[in-house]
Amino acid sequence: MSSSSSCVHVALLPSAGMGHLTPFLRLAATLSRHNCHVTLITPQPTVSNAESKLLSNFFTAFPHVNQLNLHLLPSSSSNGDPFFLQFDAIRRSSHLLHPLLSSLSPPLSSFVYDMTLTSPVLPVATAIGVPHYILFTSSASMFSFYSFFPTAAESLSDCDGFDIPGLSFLSKSLMPPQVLDREGVFRRLFMEDSPKLLKLHGVLLNTFEEFESKTLKALNLGYVVKDLPPVHALGPFVPCYEFEGLGERGEPLKWLDEQPHGSVIYVCFGSRTALEGKQIREIGDGLVRSGFRFLWVVKGNKVDKEDEENGLKGLLGTEILEKIRKENKGLVVKEWVDQRQILDHSAVGGFVSHCGWNSVMEAAFYGVPILGWPLLGDQRINAEFVVSNGGFGIWKKDWGWEGERLVRGEEIGEAIKELMSNESLVTKAKEVKVAARKAIGIGGSSEINLQKLTEEWKKSQ
Repeated sequence: MSSSSSCVHVALLPSAGMGHLTPFLRLAATLSRHNCHVTLITPQPTVSNAESKLLSNFFTAFPHVNQLNLHLLPSSSSNGDPFFLQFDAIRRSSHLLHPLLSSLSPPLSSFVYDMTLTSPVLPVATAIGVPHYILFTSSASMFSFYSFFPTAAESLSDCDGFDIPGLSFLSKSLMPPQVLDREGVFRRLFMEDSPKLLKLHGVLLNTFEEFESKTLKALNLGYVVKDLPPVHALGPFVPCYEFEGLGERGEPLKWLDEQPHGSVIYVCFGSRTALEGKQIREIGDGLVRSGFRFLWVVKGNKVDKEDEENGLKGLLGTEILEKIRKENKGLVVKEWVDQRQILDHSAVGGFVSHCGWNSVMEAAFYGVPILGWPLLGDQRINAEFVVSNGGFGIWKKDWGWEGERLVRGEEIGEAIKELMSNESLVTKAKEVKVAARKAIGIGGSSEINLQKLTEEWKKSQ
């Protein structure tokens, strides 16, 4: 990147949860490396220990990034999902942003905020008079659904899905159940926020053209939604050793060091998913039945501050723990792990994932095949892409959404065997890895997109 972009000043506002915070921090690091002055707005207080630690590590690694605290209005309720309460608090506190952003020096060149904050933040972004964008923290495939949904929502009661113009038919079975609920809060947010995309200067995505070329082309040619602002593929956002790898190598990495190349299946369902005890125990049984070595991250509660009280014995039960100990092929941990380092380890040969988009992009970046187990939200749309278009994973569709049925250990074990013995998936994953590295390299598609974007920001000053 040329020094001509050195005066560009970008403010970033993430929403609640590690799944939203992590891509914002990686984008902030990328912009900083490309000679942009970056201000990261940090809603306070944070929800989880993992968020607090990651933010602390980030500002230690990037002291030149300006931290601007947004002190949230107190919540009217203490009950419910802590992350949703935080998301709601950020939306209700968005009017506090105007004086904070207006007083920044040097003046802002652009403002990027989380996709979930579109309606409340849009008036503020418009008032400060700089180009403003959302960072959509999922796939281009999911964004095409999100942007087109209000157009086709009413027809869903009488059909099994709809055609997204320029793309393909999207089955109702792939859509997030939350937006199919006519009275649900997420459907209301989709219906309220999506039409306002036309008022943005653009949309940023953590993907790359070689990965989702057809979808990105349809979006940018106006096939999906007429007059949609430009959609910029800037990914994959590079996992950052500077702040995500601070500290000593923990037990999972030390254990992986002792395992043969490509022999370990890594199991993790993200920072938010807490499965029921029965399903957790079936996963343990399936891992043992598979016969493969495994590294399994178990989560018993949505927030890590609550999870500290539940030990492995309480989550897995004595019988499963004894089987794992007897087989001596697996490691089970119950704390936040550095997934970047795990997927990058030569011992890891497969990934059982919920198909959250951050995890999909990390698997692509490191070339690790995926056994998709989508549980909620955008994850089925992402899993369908990984299998049908990405070609480096499998997905057992009859396992259902989270809680629909108990997936038995026998099924899980067989699926792991299928993943770990499929050489074509390994080959395809390696090809995806090469394409991902090329996209962010010098002259790569995402690198060029970022350069064009920052030049636009400079001209708008």
